[in-house]
Amino acid sequence: MRRSNALRFAPALLAASMALAGCSSWGGKTETIAEADKRDMYRFGSVFGSDGGLSLFGNGKRDRADDQSGGLGVNSFLWRASLDTLSFMPIVSADPFGGVILTDWHSPPESPNERFKVNLYIMDRQLRADGVRVAVFKQQRVGNDWREAGVGPETASKLEDAVLTRARQLRVAQASLEQ
Repeated sequence: MRRSNALRFAPALLAASMALAGCSSWGGKTETIAEADKRDMYRFGSVFGSDGGLSLFGNGKRDRADDQSGGLGVNSFLWRASLDTLSFMPIVSADPFGGVILTDWHSPPESPNERFKVNLYIMDRQLRADGVRVAVFKQQRVGNDWREAGVGPETASKLEDAVLTRARQLRVAQASLEQ
């Protein structure tokens, strides 16, 4: 009698264990930076054309000054500039279609009892001053524990400005190559 009860639940137990085993190998990363770089190298056209009108083959012209997305969900200059600016921190997740870059905690060598984490959001497909939002988090070590600490709003603004400056540099460099 006990054996039949165990056999009745065996398929459910097997399915649950397989589901848990599949979850354990995920690791939490959606893609690596190398995959994002490979995808960024390819430039795809749009089925709808650059102006939003239905154009299956397009006219081959794009407004390169405004929309340099190249198949990405966000502006490619802002995307590349964001990766360049945050390159000193370990990247946990980078989503080029949603425009989200999340870093892991980073302790500067000059202050090992502090660590910082950044969440960067690209808000637009166009290179605009309000196209980037940055959230900076800071923790300080107290004994063996890390405790939240305040970060001034100028820190996020400085990172946003650095990304925008780098994006403008990339745009100017691209324009000079096309002439």
